[in-house]
Amino acid sequence: MGVDAAQPGNRRAFQSLISRGHEVGNHSFQHEPWLHLYPRDRLEADIAEAEDALAQATGVRPIGFRGPGYSWSRDLLEVLADREYLYDASTLPTYIGPLARAYYFWTARLTPAQRAERKQLFGSFRDGLRSVKPYRWSLSGKRTLLEIPVTTMPVLKAPFHLSYLLYLARISESLMMAYLRTALAACRASGVEPSFLLHPLDVLGGDQVKELAFFPGMDLSGARKMALFRKVLRALGERYRLVAMSQHARSILERPDLPTASVLSGQPSVLREPSAASRLTAEG
Repeated sequence: MGVDAAQPGNRRAFQSLISRGHEVGNHSFQHEPWLHLYPRDRLEADIAEAEDALAQATGVRPIGFRGPGYSWSRDLLEVLADREYLYDASTLPTYIGPLARAYYFWTARLTPAQRAERKQLFGSFRDGLRSVKPYRWSLSGKRTLLEIPVTTMPVLKAPFHLSYLLYLARISESLMMAYLRTALAACRASGVEPSFLLHPLDVLGGDQVKELAFFPGMDLSGARKMALFRKVLRALGERYRLVAMSQHARSILERPDLPTASVLSGQPSVLREPSAASRLTAEG
């Protein structure tokens, strides 16, 4: 988040991420999940402010974006294209968004105004109809922007990023690993290369941040979360070569059969499948 990068006391931490080979992307300035409701001029200001703060803190200009709370809009995609971003990673193709939102509303102490702001948090049921595989957004002026969705289990569209795995680990670590292996097997069978989502609270325990104890999984200690995180990373590393998002994005853009999605009234249409000719070319 830009607001974190703008704090002088955080600069050393941001620079340590870059020095250790990590990539820092733009996650908006204030992390407001209703970003999709912003008018275009406010969107442009938010993205630019976060971008400047991140560049000053790290020395590297961000080229990837993820919307807070998986929020996105046509205007947002256009702004990212205007600013020559390499990819967006804001979509979450899952059917359970409304359930996740209901759970969040039930556990968080929100005012009526805050609930109204977050009424579209985590998306709608129809988000499950979106593709799990990457595609290009078709934008104005014949421009495109690569979309790398947060990977969910193919067909079922059930999330398996670390927050969900940690929640399962509270019941059984064996159950967590079985679920992860099932998800990865489904990805391999479908030709999906996972974009694996992490959140700060995935490595922070309720013993460290008591103010956020209402979030799922915060009854686990920070040490326990770190141990589970390492176990999950080992499982991913056994099946895939782990790379930064920009490297993944560039390899995707080299594919000749990358499908395209159009944005109509803020929602993508059904993906257009590549032609028979392009499929033959891709299969060589």
